[in-house]
Amino acid sequence: MHKAIFVVLALIVTVANALCAERPTRFWNLTHATISEFQLAPAGTAKWGENQCKNDKDGTVDFDERLRITGIESGRYDARIKDVSGRLCFARNIAIKTGEVFSIEERDLADCNR
Repeated sequence: MHKAIFVVLALIVTVANALCAERPTRFWNLTHATISEFQLAPAGTAKWGENQCKNDKDGTVDFDERLRITGIESGRYDARIKDVSGRLCFARNIAIKTGEVFSIEERDLADCNR
């Protein structure tokens, strides 16, 4: 009887972990602009990854839109963000957890220039 309960509990934990792993990591744009380029690098480095906006059907991320993020593991990252007007900004030391939603607001942007 105890073995059967243990097996059922183990299956429940395994299924729950699999479901969590399938959720996509997403970026929620809370800046004032439509973003055309969104790249991530490990915090404190300039090792920028792919333009994540390519994951969106129209290639941009509007205000209050969420973008699927690929190729990123949990950790702290810096973001390089370019909006459709040509403004380039950075957001530093963002905590990202795999399968979760993270946001960047206008007040998080720094070192902006055109």
